[in-house]
Amino acid sequence: MAKKEIYLEEAVLDDLSQGLEIVENPLSEKLFKVMGGVTLFLVFVFFLRLGYLVIYQGKEYQLRAFANSGQQVVVRAPRGIIYDRFGKILVTNQPSFDIVLNLSQILKDEGTLKQVLEEVSQVVPLEVEEIKNLIASIDLEKQAYFLLKKNVSLEQIIELKKKKIPSLIIENNFSRHYFEGEVFAHLLGYVGLVDKTDLAKNKKLGLNDEIGKSGLELYYDEFLRGQDGVSLVYKDAVSNVLEEKMINPPLAGKNLETTIDADLQQFFFEALKNQIQSLQAAAGGGLVMDPASGQILALVSFPSFDNNNLKKEFFIDKSRPLFNRIVSGVYSPGSTIKPLVAFAALEEGIVDPFFSIFSAGFIEIPNPYFPNQPSRFLDWKPHGWVNLYSALARSSNIYFYQVGGGFGSFKGLGIEKLREYWEKFLLNKKTGIDLPSEKSGLLPDPQQKEKNTGQIWRIGDTYNVAIGQGDLMITPLELLRYIAGISQRGKFPVPFIVKSLKNSSQEIIFSRDPKFEEISYKNQKNFEEVEKGMIDAVEKDYGTAHLLADLPLKIAAKTGSAQIENNKKVNAFFVGYNLPFSERECLNTPNQIAVLVLIEDAREGSLNAVPVAKKVFQWYYDNRLSQDSFCPQKSEKN
Repeated sequence: MAKKEIYLEEAVLDDLSQGLEIVENPLSEKLFKVMGGVTLFLVFVFFLRLGYLVIYQGKEYQLRAFANSGQQVVVRAPRGIIYDRFGKILVTNQPSFDIVLNLSQILKDEGTLKQVLEEVSQVVPLEVEEIKNLIASIDLEKQAYFLLKKNVSLEQIIELKKKKIPSLIIENNFSRHYFEGEVFAHLLGYVGLVDKTDLAKNKKLGLNDEIGKSGLELYYDEFLRGQDGVSLVYKDAVSNVLEEKMINPPLAGKNLETTIDADLQQFFFEALKNQIQSLQAAAGGGLVMDPASGQILALVSFPSFDNNNLKKEFFIDKSRPLFNRIVSGVYSPGSTIKPLVAFAALEEGIVDPFFSIFSAGFIEIPNPYFPNQPSRFLDWKPHGWVNLYSALARSSNIYFYQVGGGFGSFKGLGIEKLREYWEKFLLNKKTGIDLPSEKSGLLPDPQQKEKNTGQIWRIGDTYNVAIGQGDLMITPLELLRYIAGISQRGKFPVPFIVKSLKNSSQEIIFSRDPKFEEISYKNQKNFEEVEKGMIDAVEKDYGTAHLLADLPLKIAAKTGSAQIENNKKVNAFFVGYNLPFSERECLNTPNQIAVLVLIEDAREGSLNAVPVAKKVFQWYYDNRLSQDSFCPQKSEKN
């Protein structure tokens, strides 16, 4: 019998089949999902990081690479031009030179840095130690170049080039030149290098960037600034230029077309300046607005500053020449608040236009604590019997004491109603003008007074605020807007200065349409009644603005004198507007303007403001309304 062959594989399989059970455990589907998710997440993170480096920081790394291979030169973009309403240029760019250090090249040796700075300072005065400390704080990951000096003269540039300093770069740039700097300073503002606050607000800015610091330059900086370009200069070992390559061309900033009438602005500024100086007064301001649209034709603040020649002294001067009194100043409005009080009294049925009150020159309120010492409130002079029209024309305090706070059995508006109408007329709300640092008014609050002083609100407090004294504080801009609202019968214009933005090809990319905030009222005729009293202030021989009576325009006006510093000083106000001059539509020239004049610390009260207003109205008639070149019969008003 042949011997049976034994195969190891078969024996093993037989044993397994006879006595062993095989269990197969496949990998969990959940494990595959987890691993897949992790893989997708890592891929997502990879591409996210790649996109961040390529898209967000790609330009920065690209420029750094260029800087290492050659010398990077920033090609500065010119800022946008600013025009007045007739196309007159208000600010332009003039070619200039800047000197810049290539930090990646010079910081390898601190001794070299000091040597270079001292060498440059022989030609261009520099604060060497101050600059060294500033450079030491720079993050070289984000900045490879440092601006040493702006607006270097051509003679200095020639001397610096002779020194052949490898790390020194001469950049072509532009400096702003402002038309009649002092006259337009508070409108146009000025530019300056960024500071730490600017860098914190806008991460896209660099330490060498120049931005708007005030006025339109600041408010529209994003549009005016444009986008700088970059070129790369390759040099040999002895600093000879081998090749220059434009990496990114510059893009010019947008141009601003404003509502400003440059000639009117100049005239108003000089008229106000002369009046203030002749009175030996402290300061003042002026504003001209088109009440039918909100366009600002002129805005002046005095004292002013020369934005073509900024000095450190301007920033510490106690007269605050950089302060825009029209937009940022808050003042007691004095009697210029009376048209609003008159309107409120008509709306609430407190009086009708012919209701009369007797002004003996004072009013007395009994004192419950000291009967022999009544509280006396003065008029600025006795006026006799006055109604709404003559009270506005004469500016009678007694009339508005009683209408505002009541007297005896006569019930006045009271502080709550007064506050309601102040708010209705937007005196606690910013106007929204396109200028920075606008403030809003501060309205009296009985509860706040008691909380702050521990004293209750008394009827005397109501008397004071009813004539624009005491705790009522508003900006000149808010004041003129409310007066414009009377002329427009409850439509309060939103004031603005820039009406369009244009690109370098002069194509309009943005234009602004007039906007209004309309208030609710009971009877439109009440606006007309108040306006009649304001017209009487000009046309009646007893009116406080009668000096304007011989103008070729029909004027509605109100004067005001606000006592400040415990009655030691008086701020003089004038507000008013002409009624539409004619039915014809004037080309780019409003046929109605509203005017405000403010003189701080005026010696003779409101009378000092009226002559300036008269000059402005007369100039506007002579130079805009009476000339067919400015007002053709058949043209379309902008």
